[in-house]
Amino acid sequence: MRKAFVAIALFLVAFTVMLGFYHPFLWWTFIFTGPIVLLGIYDMIQPKHSIVRNFPVVGRLRYFMEDMRPKVYQYFVESDTNGTPYNRLNRSLIYQRAKKELDTIPFGTQLNVYENGYEWLSHSIMAIGHDDLNLKPRILVGGPDCKQPYSASIYNISAMSFGSLSQNAVLALNGGAKLGEFAHNTGEGGISDYHREMGGDLIWQIGTGYFGCRNMDGTFNGEAFGERARTDQVKMIEIKLSQGAKPGHGGMLPGKKVTPEVARIRLVPEGKDVLSPLSTFCFFYTC
Repeated sequence: MRKAFVAIALFLVAFTVMLGFYHPFLWWTFIFTGPIVLLGIYDMIQPKHSIVRNFPVVGRLRYFMEDMRPKVYQYFVESDTNGTPYNRLNRSLIYQRAKKELDTIPFGTQLNVYENGYEWLSHSIMAIGHDDLNLKPRILVGGPDCKQPYSASIYNISAMSFGSLSQNAVLALNGGAKLGEFAHNTGEGGISDYHREMGGDLIWQIGTGYFGCRNMDGTFNGEAFGERARTDQVKMIEIKLSQGAKPGHGGMLPGKKVTPEVARIRLVPEGKDVLSPLSTFCFFYTC
């Protein structure tokens, strides 16, 4: 293809020059042929992309088609129900409710209710009266020997660390936990100032790196653990024995992301890489 492009480029240049000599007003055609030839020459000498190096100019169509593929698939191929992670049917429902528009379809459904795996909730012919409903169902965590059992909501916020989430995200989640009277799992990144600010109940997750209860050499710090565990906002402690999102591998927080704030919260050296080991075993003393 490189040889073919060289031949085509020489022909275009020669043809344009001939047109310019015989008809001077046609020199403006270089506006079209010139950029194509120059782009092809650049493609042939650039070292980064092998496709455009071997297929000058034409190879760039691949990147254009790759960019257009999701759009074509979404608008012309994909059905209303088979998109992931959210199909068009669910997205439309969200948009309609956000705009306070009618979100129901008369005369049935678009879903195949006889398909294997279809799930639904059946209406009960012996429904419980509204006055008898438990509007705030909770579960008591802690046996008879527990000094501070916790009445946990069945709806809680799962573990997401400050660092993977921003300041505003943590504030919003913990504020929601406060309003909804449920618990907010800190994730293994430790208890940040933003977890404390809104006052929502916390589940302090201690992971393989002991963040928030460690010494600078990575060993367990009992004093730091006791100090944080005794705060009123910490209702439960979750001990994670291995990396859930990275099983068998562990994780690495690059030193560039270890800001003074992150270092203070996680009790790690500032500006240095921080390892979350793939697994650990630890012993805790009750306070």
